[in-house]
Amino acid sequence: MHRKDFLITSTLGALGAVAPGPPLPIMSATHPGATTASDARATRKILIAGGGFNTAFIRYMATLTGKPRPRVCFLPTASADSPETALAFYANCAPLDVEPHVQNSFIESLSQTRGWDEVLLSMDAIVVSGGNTLNQQAIWKAQGIDAVLREAWDRGIVLGGASAGSLCWFEEGTTDSRPKALSIVKCLGFLKGSHSPHYDAEAGRRPLYHKLIGSAEMKPGYACDNDAGIYFEDNAVKRVVATRDGAKVYRVALVGGQVVETVLEPERIS
Repeated sequence: MHRKDFLITSTLGALGAVAPGPPLPIMSATHPGATTASDARATRKILIAGGGFNTAFIRYMATLTGKPRPRVCFLPTASADSPETALAFYANCAPLDVEPHVQNSFIESLSQTRGWDEVLLSMDAIVVSGGNTLNQQAIWKAQGIDAVLREAWDRGIVLGGASAGSLCWFEEGTTDSRPKALSIVKCLGFLKGSHSPHYDAEAGRRPLYHKLIGSAEMKPGYACDNDAGIYFEDNAVKRVVATRDGAKVYRVALVGGQVVETVLEPERIS
Protein backbone atom coordinates (compact mmCIF):
# COMPACT_ATOMS: atom_id res chain seq x y z
CA MET A 1 0.00 0.00 0.00
CA HIS A 2 1.31 3.43 -0.86
CA ARG A 3 1.87 5.79 2.08
CA LYS A 4 -0.88 8.16 0.93
CA ASP A 5 -3.41 5.32 0.78
CA PHE A 6 -2.16 4.02 4.12
CA LEU A 7 -2.63 7.46 5.67
CA ILE A 8 -6.20 7.82 4.43
CA THR A 9 -7.20 4.28 5.43
CA SER A 10 -5.57 4.62 8.86
CA THR A 11 -7.20 7.96 9.54
CA LEU A 12 -10.67 6.77 8.57
CA GLY A 13 -10.22 3.66 10.67
CA ALA A 14 -9.14 5.73 13.69
CA LEU A 15 -12.22 7.94 13.35
CA GLY A 16 -14.63 5.05 13.12
CA ALA A 17 -15.56 5.57 9.47
CA VAL A 18 -16.19 2.73 7.02
CA ALA A 19 -13.19 2.42 4.73
CA PRO A 20 -12.13 -0.24 2.22
CA GLY A 21 -9.47 -2.68 3.26
CA PRO A 22 -8.51 -4.00 6.71
CA PRO A 23 -8.19 -1.61 9.68
CA LEU A 24 -4.75 -0.57 10.89
CA PRO A 25 -3.53 -3.39 13.14
CA ILE A 26 -2.36 -2.73 16.67
CA MET A 27 0.88 -4.60 17.28
CA SER A 28 1.02 -6.90 20.29
CA ALA A 29 3.96 -7.15 22.63
CA THR A 30 4.89 -10.41 20.92
CA HIS A 31 5.15 -8.82 17.46
CA PRO A 32 8.63 -9.33 15.96
CA GLY A 33 10.86 -6.43 16.96
CA ALA A 34 8.58 -5.37 19.82
CA THR A 35 10.21 -4.02 22.97
CA THR A 36 10.45 -6.77 25.60
CA ALA A 37 11.22 -7.12 29.27
CA SER A 38 14.87 -7.79 28.40
CA ASP A 39 15.11 -4.07 27.59
CA ALA A 40 14.45 -3.17 31.25
CA ARG A 41 17.86 -1.51 31.62
CA ALA A 42 17.58 0.46 28.39
CA THR A 43 18.26 4.20 28.33
CA ARG A 44 15.09 6.04 29.39
CA LYS A 45 14.19 8.74 26.87
CA ILE A 46 11.70 11.63 26.85
CA LEU A 47 11.41 14.37 24.20
CA ILE A 48 9.18 17.34 25.04
CA ALA A 49 8.15 20.64 23.46
CA GLY A 50 6.33 23.61 24.93
CA GLY A 51 3.85 23.46 22.06
CA GLY A 52 3.82 22.27 18.47
CA PHE A 53 4.98 18.64 18.46
CA ASN A 54 5.04 18.61 14.68
CA THR A 55 6.75 16.60 11.94
CA ALA A 56 10.23 17.80 12.94
CA PHE A 57 9.81 16.64 16.54
CA ILE A 58 8.33 13.29 15.46
CA ARG A 59 11.22 12.84 13.01
CA TYR A 60 13.72 13.47 15.81
CA MET A 61 11.79 11.13 18.11
CA ALA A 62 11.93 8.44 15.41
CA THR A 63 15.73 8.72 15.22
CA LEU A 64 15.94 8.33 19.00
CA THR A 65 14.31 4.90 18.74
CA GLY A 66 17.20 3.59 16.66
CA LYS A 67 14.72 1.65 14.51
CA PRO A 68 14.61 1.88 10.68
CA ARG A 69 10.79 2.15 10.59
CA PRO A 70 9.61 2.74 14.16
CA ARG A 71 6.08 2.21 15.40
CA VAL A 72 4.89 5.56 16.78
CA CYS A 73 1.73 5.61 18.87
CA PHE A 74 -0.40 8.70 19.51
CA LEU A 75 -2.19 8.82 22.87
CA PRO A 76 -4.83 11.60 22.72
CA THR A 77 -6.35 11.20 26.19
CA ALA A 78 -5.93 14.88 27.10
CA SER A 79 -7.89 15.92 24.01
CA ALA A 80 -10.72 13.49 24.88
CA ASP A 81 -9.62 11.38 21.89
CA SER A 82 -10.38 14.27 19.53
CA PRO A 83 -10.57 13.10 15.88
CA GLU A 84 -8.94 16.37 14.82
CA THR A 85 -5.82 15.64 16.87
CA ALA A 86 -5.61 12.16 15.36
CA LEU A 87 -5.85 13.63 11.86
CA ALA A 88 -3.10 16.12 12.69
CA PHE A 89 -0.88 13.33 14.01
CA TYR A 90 -1.31 11.25 10.86
CA ALA A 91 -0.60 14.33 8.73
CA ASN A 92 2.60 15.03 10.70
CA CYS A 93 3.71 11.42 10.24
CA ALA A 94 2.91 11.28 6.51
CA PRO A 95 6.35 12.53 5.30
CA LEU A 96 8.19 10.15 7.65
CA ASP A 97 9.22 6.52 7.43
CA VAL A 98 7.24 5.48 10.51
CA GLU A 99 4.22 3.29 11.30
CA PRO A 100 1.68 5.63 12.91
CA HIS A 101 -0.91 4.29 15.35
CA VAL A 102 -3.59 5.99 17.44
CA GLN A 103 -4.64 4.52 20.78
CA ASN A 104 -7.81 6.04 22.23
CA SER A 105 -8.60 5.96 25.94
CA PHE A 106 -12.38 6.27 25.66
CA ILE A 107 -12.92 2.62 24.72
CA GLU A 108 -15.00 -0.48 25.45
CA SER A 109 -13.85 -4.07 25.66
CA LEU A 110 -15.83 -5.43 22.69
CA SER A 111 -13.62 -3.57 20.21
CA GLN A 112 -10.54 -3.00 22.43
CA THR A 113 -9.44 -6.62 22.72
CA ARG A 114 -5.82 -5.98 23.74
CA GLY A 115 -4.64 -4.63 27.06
CA TRP A 116 -2.89 -1.27 27.46
CA ASP A 117 0.38 -3.11 28.03
CA GLU A 118 -0.02 -5.22 24.88
CA VAL A 119 -0.56 -2.11 22.78
CA LEU A 120 1.76 0.47 24.30
CA LEU A 121 4.70 -1.84 25.05
CA SER A 122 4.73 -2.99 21.41
CA MET A 123 5.55 0.55 20.26
CA ASP A 124 8.93 2.19 19.73
CA ALA A 125 7.71 5.69 20.60
CA ILE A 126 4.62 7.22 22.22
CA VAL A 127 3.45 10.78 21.51
CA VAL A 128 1.00 12.28 24.03
CA SER A 129 -1.45 14.94 22.86
CA GLY A 130 -2.10 18.36 24.27
CA GLY A 131 -5.35 19.14 26.07
CA ASN A 132 -6.56 18.89 29.66
CA THR A 133 -3.70 17.55 31.79
CA LEU A 134 -5.79 17.13 34.94
CA ASN A 135 -8.33 14.92 33.16
CA GLN A 136 -5.56 13.03 31.39
CA GLN A 137 -3.88 12.15 34.67
CA ALA A 138 -7.15 11.04 36.28
CA ILE A 139 -8.04 8.78 33.35
CA TRP A 140 -4.55 7.28 33.12
CA LYS A 141 -4.59 6.47 36.84
CA ALA A 142 -8.09 4.95 36.69
CA GLN A 143 -7.16 2.82 33.67
CA GLY A 144 -3.67 1.85 34.82
CA ILE A 145 -2.11 3.57 31.80
CA ASP A 146 0.24 5.49 34.13
CA ALA A 147 1.89 2.23 35.24
CA VAL A 148 2.22 0.99 31.65
CA LEU A 149 3.84 4.26 30.58
CA ARG A 150 6.33 3.89 33.44
CA GLU A 151 7.22 0.42 32.17
CA ALA A 152 7.51 1.77 28.63
CA TRP A 153 9.95 4.44 29.86
CA ASP A 154 11.99 1.85 31.78
CA ARG A 155 12.19 -0.31 28.64
CA GLY A 156 13.57 2.52 26.51
CA ILE A 157 10.44 3.27 24.50
CA VAL A 158 10.76 6.96 23.60
CA LEU A 159 8.07 9.10 25.24
CA GLY A 160 7.13 12.66 24.42
CA GLY A 161 4.69 15.33 23.42
CA ALA A 162 3.86 19.01 23.83
CA SER A 163 1.66 20.99 26.22
CA ALA A 164 -0.21 18.35 28.26
CA GLY A 165 2.05 15.93 26.42
CA SER A 166 5.15 17.56 27.91
CA LEU A 167 3.75 18.49 31.32
CA CYS A 168 2.56 14.96 32.09
CA TRP A 169 6.08 13.52 32.54
CA PHE A 170 7.14 15.92 35.33
CA GLU A 171 6.30 15.91 39.03
CA GLU A 172 4.23 19.08 38.68
CA GLY A 173 3.62 22.16 36.59
CA THR A 174 1.29 24.96 35.58
CA THR A 175 -1.93 24.06 33.82
CA ASP A 176 -5.07 25.65 32.39
CA SER A 177 -7.05 22.48 33.14
CA ARG A 178 -9.28 24.09 35.76
CA PRO A 179 -11.78 26.97 35.42
CA LYS A 180 -10.90 30.65 35.79
CA ALA A 181 -7.12 30.63 36.17
CA LEU A 182 -3.84 28.78 35.70
CA SER A 183 -3.10 26.42 38.57
CA ILE A 184 -0.83 23.60 39.74
CA VAL A 185 -1.20 20.03 38.49
CA LYS A 186 0.60 16.96 39.85
CA CYS A 187 1.78 14.52 37.19
CA LEU A 188 3.65 11.23 36.66
CA GLY A 189 6.98 12.32 38.11
CA PHE A 190 9.25 10.49 35.68
CA LEU A 191 11.13 13.77 35.25
CA LYS A 192 12.00 15.47 38.52
CA GLY A 193 10.92 19.03 39.21
CA SER A 194 8.39 21.19 37.39
CA HIS A 195 7.49 22.36 33.91
CA SER A 196 5.72 25.28 32.24
CA PRO A 197 4.73 24.87 28.57
CA HIS A 198 3.59 27.65 26.18
CA TYR A 199 6.01 30.03 27.91
CA ASP A 200 6.02 32.63 25.14
CA ALA A 201 2.47 32.08 23.93
CA GLU A 202 0.35 32.70 27.04
CA ALA A 203 0.96 35.85 29.04
CA GLY A 204 0.14 34.35 32.43
CA ARG A 205 2.63 31.49 32.28
CA ARG A 206 5.89 33.27 33.14
CA PRO A 207 4.69 35.39 36.09
CA LEU A 208 2.85 32.48 37.69
CA TYR A 209 5.81 30.13 37.25
CA HIS A 210 8.15 32.69 38.84
CA LYS A 211 5.70 33.28 41.69
CA LEU A 212 5.24 29.59 42.49
CA ILE A 213 8.96 28.80 42.39
CA GLY A 214 9.79 31.98 44.33
CA SER A 215 7.37 31.03 47.11
CA ALA A 216 8.58 27.40 47.11
CA GLU A 217 5.06 26.24 46.25
CA MET A 218 6.57 24.61 43.16
CA LYS A 219 9.90 22.91 42.57
CA PRO A 220 12.44 24.42 40.15
CA GLY A 221 12.18 23.20 36.60
CA TYR A 222 12.07 23.91 32.88
CA ALA A 223 9.94 26.25 30.79
CA CYS A 224 9.60 25.82 27.03
CA ASP A 225 8.38 28.25 24.41
CA ASN A 226 6.14 26.87 21.70
CA ASP A 227 8.28 25.10 19.06
CA ALA A 228 11.16 24.60 21.52
CA GLY A 229 11.91 21.52 23.59
CA ILE A 230 14.25 19.28 25.52
CA TYR A 231 15.49 15.74 25.05
CA PHE A 232 16.09 13.97 28.38
CA GLU A 233 17.94 10.74 29.06
CA ASP A 234 16.77 9.64 32.50
CA ASN A 235 16.69 13.08 34.17
CA ALA A 236 19.66 14.58 32.34
CA VAL A 237 19.19 17.22 29.64
CA LYS A 238 20.96 15.79 26.59
CA ARG A 239 19.89 18.27 23.91
CA VAL A 240 17.82 21.44 23.60
CA VAL A 241 16.06 21.89 20.26
CA ALA A 242 13.70 24.19 18.38
CA THR A 243 11.90 24.28 15.05
CA ARG A 244 11.88 28.09 14.64
CA ASP A 245 14.20 30.99 15.35
CA GLY A 246 13.56 32.78 18.61
CA ALA A 247 11.99 29.82 20.41
CA LYS A 248 13.85 29.12 23.64
CA VAL A 249 14.05 26.88 26.69
CA TYR A 250 14.64 28.08 30.23
CA ARG A 251 15.86 26.63 33.49
CA VAL A 252 13.99 28.41 36.31
CA ALA A 253 15.25 28.00 39.87
CA LEU A 254 15.43 29.74 43.24
CA VAL A 255 18.97 30.98 43.93
CA GLY A 256 19.77 32.95 47.06
CA GLY A 257 16.12 33.74 47.61
CA GLN A 258 15.68 35.08 44.06
CA VAL A 259 14.10 33.44 41.03
CA VAL A 260 16.75 33.02 38.33
CA GLU A 261 15.76 32.26 34.75
CA THR A 262 18.59 30.85 32.65
CA VAL A 263 18.20 30.63 28.87
CA LEU A 264 19.14 27.31 27.28
CA GLU A 265 19.82 28.10 23.64
CA PRO A 266 18.41 25.42 21.36
CA GLU A 267 19.74 23.79 18.19
CA ARG A 268 17.48 23.97 15.14
CA ILE A 269 15.88 20.76 13.93
CA SER A 270 13.73 20.27 10.85
